[in-house]
Amino acid sequence: MTSNQLPTTPQPDDYDSPWKEAIEHYFPEFMAFYFPNAYTAIDWSTPYHFLDQELRTIVPQSAQGKRVVDKLVKVQLLDGKERWLYIHIEVQGNRESGFPKRLFIYNYRTYDKYDKAVASFVILADSDPTWRPSSYSYEFVGCKMTFAFETVKLLDFEPRMEELLASDNAFALVTAAHLLTQKTREKSLERLDAKSQLIRLLYNKQWTKERVRELFRVIDWFMELPKELEQQLQTEIYNIEEEQKMKYISSIERYAMEKGWSEGIEKGIAEGLEIGMERGMERGKLEVAERLLGVGMNIEQVAELTGVSMAQLRKKQ
Repeated sequence: MTSNQLPTTPQPDDYDSPWKEAIEHYFPEFMAFYFPNAYTAIDWSTPYHFLDQELRTIVPQSAQGKRVVDKLVKVQLLDGKERWLYIHIEVQGNRESGFPKRLFIYNYRTYDKYDKAVASFVILADSDPTWRPSSYSYEFVGCKMTFAFETVKLLDFEPRMEELLASDNAFALVTAAHLLTQKTREKSLERLDAKSQLIRLLYNKQWTKERVRELFRVIDWFMELPKELEQQLQTEIYNIEEEQKMKYISSIERYAMEKGWSEGIEKGIAEGLEIGMERGMERGKLEVAERLLGVGMNIEQVAELTGVSMAQLRKKQ
């Protein structure tokens, strides 16, 4: 074990959820950042639509179980034509010989079922710099079929980290968070430092409150920390918000909600759903408050962040 590792078994990094969240909120920025040629052909004054129901009929359940992100999107081009885009992100993929054929199958299934031409775009988020699939083809007795798709390799952005951090595109920050998550795997203290820097950068962007909250969730999802270090991060977030006089978000809010819902559902079975939920939420808040007091945060800060009364907190001291 290296000096900056903690003696704990880290949870597997949750890569697919942040990608899904970010694409749904910032799809135009996704296309502008990774696929600028396609972006310039789309009429962004016309609404675009995610075709989740149609996608479920094309991509089999077994493939959906892989660590991938699939999105099918209907857009209108500047020439007035409707087109469908298939977005595929290999979240934790490794070299796979059958990958181009799999994309080809999804493409022709969409065309066959809906009579819609589909452009396929691929993000490779793996750590193998040599794996760069871009086409599938076969040839037989003079007949040839070739299917090509656009590919972006996230590793290619690694030397451009400063540029990513300076950009105002949401997916520059998402890319930075993904790369730093990979770089700090099993290096908990380095991840704490990287996550703190990204959150401070996010606050310094002077973006809208909603944008900061959404991108905070993406960073928080990517860069999971052991509970011991998550507590330190809460203190850092509180200090950042105090410095900048901004009360945007906090992992405390998320943690308390998740803890409360989990315990509330469990207790709700025995005590009645509504009562169980309420009690579970209170337990979640109290547990977070106890953890914060344990790392040295003063009682006033803890009361403000968690909503637990000063009288309850004094009993915990």
